[in-house]
Amino acid sequence: MSAALIHREKNNPVFRYWVLVGMVLIAGFSQGMLLPVLAVMLETSGVSASANGLNAAALYIGILLISPFIEKPVRKYGYKPVIIIGLILVTVSLILFPFWQAFWFWFILRIIVGVGDNLIHFSTQVWISSTSTKEKRGRQLSIYGLAFGLGFGIGPMMTRLLEINEFLPFIIASCSGVIAWVFILFLRNEWPESDFETAGSLNTFERYKQVIKLAWFALLPGFCYGYLEASLHGNYPVYAMRMGLDIEFVTMLLLPTFVFGSLITQLPLGILSDKIGRSKVLRALLFAGLLLFFSMTFVEHINWALWSLFAISGMLLGSLFSLGIAYLADLVPANLLPTGNVMTAVLFALGSMIGPPISGWLIGVIGQGAVYYSISGMLLIMFIAGTVFEKVNKGQLQKKQGIA
Repeated sequence: MSAALIHREKNNPVFRYWVLVGMVLIAGFSQGMLLPVLAVMLETSGVSASANGLNAAALYIGILLISPFIEKPVRKYGYKPVIIIGLILVTVSLILFPFWQAFWFWFILRIIVGVGDNLIHFSTQVWISSTSTKEKRGRQLSIYGLAFGLGFGIGPMMTRLLEINEFLPFIIASCSGVIAWVFILFLRNEWPESDFETAGSLNTFERYKQVIKLAWFALLPGFCYGYLEASLHGNYPVYAMRMGLDIEFVTMLLLPTFVFGSLITQLPLGILSDKIGRSKVLRALLFAGLLLFFSMTFVEHINWALWSLFAISGMLLGSLFSLGIAYLADLVPANLLPTGNVMTAVLFALGSMIGPPISGWLIGVIGQGAVYYSISGMLLIMFIAGTVFEKVNKGQLQKKQGIA
């Protein structure tokens, strides 16, 4: 590639967008592979469901630990260096997993993968959100979410490769990280919009308060998606093995179907949210999702029915994270968008950390239906929160109009 062509591509916003979409696809693949592969390996080693859930939560502990410290280096050094560091951490950690199959070694590696994934996700989310127009933001972030879903959906299929060689899933995931690293080198570095009034470290708490005041409900889909994703991919394989479900059906068809279902509707739902409003779309998805997951309790041993409900649930709930980010960008000014993304990442991590232990505990206590009850209960709480937010916002708007 000539120097002139490289320079042109570095300045091409379309090329930049698709490289960032590729980044999140690979990050999604590594997460989607890691959760079920390690869950199956731990279950076959005799680890309890609750301990398995704790190990799965380690990835999200890493996300949580790094979240308060991402915004400053991104503002100072730009997006590109932070993404590169994240890729290196993820790639190196993935290749180390099979070398020593010890519970706490895997726990530490998962924390490091969580740190790296959050560096990649935060930087790519803010980069896309801050360079998209409001009219196209839902569409572009939906494609972003679609790419993550595609990677996350392919990931669980790697459990089949364990029968060939335990190193194989990790080698494939590491190679994908190297490919992503090559492409990111072609991007020109950029920085978030300057924020001279609030960028100082003494005002960090004030920025958090402003984001919560303006957009607290827009932060919750991140929590919701984390809880849902981690419970399904971290706990459901264990639940399936204990309930006598076919593990190959679960890992090769059921979980990928949930993720691939989201690929069908990511873009249409993003466009719909651009037209009729993201709050309406989010609340409708949450309500439909809780009904679907509760219904799974009654059909889990009917493969075609369970598969159908998983597919529809994926089509409806797979867009929660990207719609939440788009809604956040609608509600807060551009200079608070990095702060809002940090808070979304924290809530995503908290949801992902809370989900596996709660679902794992319920598996041990009530058995059948445990994962479905856990997820549908969480969706009900999120729906109520969205309804409250909408009423409060309408009340404040009417009050302002009355004063005017």
